[in-house]
Amino acid sequence: MKSSMIVLVMATICGVGASARVHQSASTQPPARAAGGDLDTPPQEIPLWEGAAPGALGTEDADKPTLTIYRAPRVANGTGVIVAPGGGYGVLAMDHEGRQVAYWFNAMGVSAFVLKYRLGPRYHHPVELGDAQRAIRIVRTRAQEFGVLTDRIGMMGFSAGGHLTATAGTHFDAGKAGAADPIDRASSRPDFLILGYPVISSDPAIAHAGSFRNLLGEHPDPRLLEDLSNDLRVTPETPPTFLFHTDADTGVPAENSVRFYLALRKAKVPAEMHIFETGVHGVGLALNDPSLSTWPTLLMNWLRARGLLTKPGTVP
Repeated sequence: MKSSMIVLVMATICGVGASARVHQSASTQPPARAAGGDLDTPPQEIPLWEGAAPGALGTEDADKPTLTIYRAPRVANGTGVIVAPGGGYGVLAMDHEGRQVAYWFNAMGVSAFVLKYRLGPRYHHPVELGDAQRAIRIVRTRAQEFGVLTDRIGMMGFSAGGHLTATAGTHFDAGKAGAADPIDRASSRPDFLILGYPVISSDPAIAHAGSFRNLLGEHPDPRLLEDLSNDLRVTPETPPTFLFHTDADTGVPAENSVRFYLALRKAKVPAEMHIFETGVHGVGLALNDPSLSTWPTLLMNWLRARGLLTKPGTVP
């Protein structure tokens, strides 16, 4: 089942038929090493912290944030993307907004890292942001091991995962130079952002109330609500961003993406946004929608235009 899903996801992307054929015939070919690892390297799940994570409230699976590494095979180009699935900060859509997306990135030579972050109502901010920042620092610190470049580490998020991604892109630091843990010395700034139907604003007119309730509790501090309305936190240092949304999304209105895009434009941050007419919330790769299923191709073109799909020093 997993193998057929890999082929199905990759076959939807223009120009990656050859990559799909590599996976289909991998069992008859000798393993080939590349910057991303062996051709048949399975996903590897690692904890964000050795031992208990900061602020852990127990020792159950839900108390242990992790990163699942999907190394790009053979054609690795040095770009890596940390993927934050959505789920209203209450659950995680780890399949269609995690695993499937990771394999799609792999088909383009991009290594993917699916983040399992802690959730509300058990955990509240800043725990979720701390998990995301730790994931970015780990990938940057271990970039050579993972076959990625330290300045080509982006983050993608869907829905509430999009809010977490936007928060990471507007609330980052350069790292703590004197930290005992070398991972904490690395910057937590993503090099680019990809936002799919993201939760952005805490404005009651367009906010996804459930996400903010899970993230902040029943009676959050108004100042904290404002701080986590990420359209209000965009600066010229916010990373370049690709956004897509649908006009028909009634769960998280498209105004969330529009406000973030306008803030990026005002700050002169490179950005591209696509609003599709149809499509419900939470579509993932939207494989069955003839219009919305073009968003991965649009994203691929944006990544290519930014030089993120070619190895440094090669001709696109």
